[in-house]
Amino acid sequence: MTNTWVHWALLSAGFAALTAIFAKVGVQGVDSDVATFIRTVIVLLVLGAFLVATRKWQLPSELSAKTGIFLVLSALATGASWVCYFRALQIGNASQVAPIDKLSVVLVAAFAFAFLGERPSAREWIGILMVAGGVVTMSWRA
Repeated sequence: MTNTWVHWALLSAGFAALTAIFAKVGVQGVDSDVATFIRTVIVLLVLGAFLVATRKWQLPSELSAKTGIFLVLSALATGASWVCYFRALQIGNASQVAPIDKLSVVLVAAFAFAFLGERPSAREWIGILMVAGGVVTMSWRA
């Protein structure tokens, strides 16, 4: 595979799937918020080491105010998502929690349409609706 966004998106999906499986086992016997904290610290340390090793470190003060504000908002949303995700995994089945979490695909399309001016084609909207239908189908237990 070449170095395209599709390559990175597929890797992201694979790691997200592993995250669900590892987290489901990892939250047993520990509070989900503690598990989220431990995960976050490890992510911080590994990514920090990666930035130093690849010489990509950049001082936050070098960022524009707009970039800084939106990165903070993104971080807050990520943290809230992780807390909710780990709590859901601790209570529910990974095979049910993960598909509902993927409803984010539909929400991203809707938010990108409303706030970023993105205009998916008819074919893309059909795919988005199919994802929504898949979420409902996967999470619905008879």
